[in-house]
Amino acid sequence: MPVRTTTPGTKNRASALHKVRYAVRHPERVPRYVRRMARDLRLRVSTRDHIAYYRAVMRDDTARSPEAAVGSASHERWLALGQMQHDYLLRHGLRPEDRLLDIGCGNLRGGWRFVDYLDAGHYHGIDISPDILLAAQEVVAGRGLQTKLPHLGLVRDLRLAALPEAYFTVVHAHSVFSHSPREVIAECLAHVGRVLAPGGYFDFTFNRTEGPEHHVLREDFYYRTATLVRLAADHGLAARFMDDWEELPHRQSKIRVTHRGEREEAA
Repeated sequence: MPVRTTTPGTKNRASALHKVRYAVRHPERVPRYVRRMARDLRLRVSTRDHIAYYRAVMRDDTARSPEAAVGSASHERWLALGQMQHDYLLRHGLRPEDRLLDIGCGNLRGGWRFVDYLDAGHYHGIDISPDILLAAQEVVAGRGLQTKLPHLGLVRDLRLAALPEAYFTVVHAHSVFSHSPREVIAECLAHVGRVLAPGGYFDFTFNRTEGPEHHVLREDFYYRTATLVRLAADHGLAARFMDDWEELPHRQSKIRVTHRGEREEAA
């Protein structure tokens, strides 16, 4: 598997100069961006908050293609990204008896592999989009995973209010914070410690920048690592950058969060 050949730079993808340069280099992508921009303008005035905004985005994208809605340009890429998530957690010690919470499970790009691997009833996927969860049910049925009893739940926000305390040994959020403003990330970090079992960890990916933090159409958000590490600390959690994830062919970076003190004990 090839390693990542580029590292996050300092460019601001929201700047007019970057957009002009990108359009010149990729003119075939301009119509799609214009459609996204028109949708952004419409949803800004018709939705009350970011969760409602992105739920509407997912409804629109899922109607076209559930796999594309979760960020996969092809079925082959959907399979490859799911395999990457699965293999990474297995290398980090995931066991069938673990209880995994998959935040933003989508249409189970990685989730179906976790469902298949974990003991029955040990996979719990949540998402803000009812449309993508219906697609997830189709994946469960299509792959014959009904007897593994996966939990698939619709949530209004990331307060995790309906989930049990200190229950999940692994919490996972792939390509969720890359689409989330700071207040949504803070909400999740404020509550994830409650559902995380002692000795457990929370892995999340994010769009990393070494320059100004910014967003594009409120769909793609770019953060410095230090910002998210501090945000975790603000909520009593320890966070560290996962260097070994950087070796994989994925554009996002990864941070692991644990209860404060457990990281030092494990070192």
